[in-house]
Amino acid sequence: MKTLLKNAMIVTMNKDGQVFTKGNLLFEEDRILQVGNDPVEERACDQVLDLTGKLVMPGLVNTHVHTSQQLARGLADDVDLLTWLRDRIWPYESHMTEEDSYISTLFCAAEQIRAGVTAIAEPGGQFVSGMARAIEKAGIRAELANSVMDCGEGLPQNWQRSTKEELDRQVEDIKRFHGTADGRIQVWFGVRTIFNATDQLLQQTKELADKYKVGIHMHVAEAKAEVDYAKERYGVQTVTHLRDLGFLGPNLLAAHTVWLTNEEVEMFRDYGVKSSHNPASAMRVLGFAKVPRMLREGVCVAIGTDGAPTNNRMDMVDEMWVTSLIHKGWRLDPTVVKAQEILRMATWNGARALLQEDQYGSLEPGKKADLIIVNPDSVGMQPMHDPIANLVTSMHSTNVESTICNGKWLMRERKLLTLDEDALIQEAKLRAQSIRSRAGIRMPERFPMITCPSDR
Repeated sequence: MKTLLKNAMIVTMNKDGQVFTKGNLLFEEDRILQVGNDPVEERACDQVLDLTGKLVMPGLVNTHVHTSQQLARGLADDVDLLTWLRDRIWPYESHMTEEDSYISTLFCAAEQIRAGVTAIAEPGGQFVSGMARAIEKAGIRAELANSVMDCGEGLPQNWQRSTKEELDRQVEDIKRFHGTADGRIQVWFGVRTIFNATDQLLQQTKELADKYKVGIHMHVAEAKAEVDYAKERYGVQTVTHLRDLGFLGPNLLAAHTVWLTNEEVEMFRDYGVKSSHNPASAMRVLGFAKVPRMLREGVCVAIGTDGAPTNNRMDMVDEMWVTSLIHKGWRLDPTVVKAQEILRMATWNGARALLQEDQYGSLEPGKKADLIIVNPDSVGMQPMHDPIANLVTSMHSTNVESTICNGKWLMRERKLLTLDEDALIQEAKLRAQSIRSRAGIRMPERFPMITCPSDR
């Protein structure tokens, strides 16, 4: 089936940064055939849509999102990092079932589709089997990984596994799920943090990732406590220790990377390491990543939302906006991290971080038909003196009118087509409460709650 989108402003995000003001985009099945101002024979098309006044751009790529945490939104606000981790998130995640993981991932995918995201990277969930089922149904792309830890304090009993057990279950998931759902599902190796990884786990993970030609997703230099731990235990910071182990390489996606030294930024550049910048999550307690320096050094920096309990807004459109503000603010320099750089971080850099830049991330003939249609006609986005700036700094996810992945419509005119949103919301509410109850997590009272007599 051939589909023609005509008369749109097409933001290609190709290497030349071309934008066609009255452009045509033709795709057939899952591949883009033509992009630009050249005419298209409409009679040869099965579907022709006139998108006058609208924008077409690549689907956004969320390079760090915990799908298993979607049902824990709001579970850990206003607490320190260790309380967040050991008293709230680990108990919650460790009491999830495979079906919980499935619903949580579906719920996450629904929010991603609504925000124009066509590809995600999961850094470590609880059941790759549940996640894979959900991704296949939702229709987006995903790099999936297990939450992998072979040491560390405070681990729940059912998470205490040997190095071999952790590696074996990942290999098994690669064999079962990698390349499924028409290639939309990829399975990577995961390492949660250096707090919870022996050197043996790190070295063997790198060997296996290279063997299976997949990536590694790891939280790296996330918090000051982490680099202090690394210096005390190994005599050097996290990234330097990873380099000494031979762990760094172009198939490493390092999340957060807030506490890098300038020398470690250069290590990222030299070894081709990719960075996922999670601005809203980092602003809570982690700090300010050296994104201007990383971009200047040529490091591939992409954007992610992190998990719901660290952000609460799983919205890549919001993340672009936050990215546009914080680095100018803390640097007192309005010229750093420009709008066009941020748009590239959220699209082509995202695809590159997931080792898929030859498949998507820009609108070019031969690439996958992963794209979104943006309707800018809202009081929050008009007028558009600078359309690229508006996409980054004034667009809202509600301006994303349609989301297409692999040539299939996942959302059209704001209606989800692959998921029953109302039923999913009800299921998510019930499962979230059930998991919290099983985990024994007690929430603090913000204000005195007055019970209605009819509810007694």
